[in-house]
Amino acid sequence: MTLGFALGVVIAALLLFYRRRWLSKLRDRLASDGITANEVVWFRSELTSAERASLAEIERSNPLLADAYLETLANRLTASRIISRSKREMLRVERQINRARTLKTAESASLQKELAADHEKLEHLRQTANDHLAKAKTRLQVIEATARRKLTEGETNMMMQRLGSSQDQLPLVLQIAQLEQQALREATDESLTTP
Repeated sequence: MTLGFALGVVIAALLLFYRRRWLSKLRDRLASDGITANEVVWFRSELTSAERASLAEIERSNPLLADAYLETLANRLTASRIISRSKREMLRVERQINRARTLKTAESASLQKELAADHEKLEHLRQTANDHLAKAKTRLQVIEATARRKLTEGETNMMMQRLGSSQDQLPLVLQIAQLEQQALREATDESLTTP
């Protein structure tokens, strides 16, 4: 029994490890040509908790804004992946430059120039991706603010209409009390006028 339990735990751990690795490779394949709005579902683990909460709220309140939010999330995820990939590549190129410096041959000088050019290209790519990331984050905040504004305006308008209608109409208890007072006055006036 104990051996079966231990074997089951080991198999479950292996399956979990395999699943995570498989999902990671799938996400990498999906992201290889850029992430689309339809593919954001596969990248939910890479979203922040605030982005997940905002997405759920916007999907409930306004499907059109949700589409724009998904598209912008896809742009943010793509830019983030480009930044991380370019950083990894820059580190790899820097290591190659350092190894090429240790060699004192004519070919190593040309190799260093080529690697330096690669490093500059990667740095430019990273900066461009950072710009796109900043724009995507700004657009996400604009969409969130627009969705919240629409929600607040809708709720506020409904509350104001309810408040206005409640002020225009007296509550039933007050109407009954006014009718009772009026009936009492009329009864007293009739008793006073009749000898």
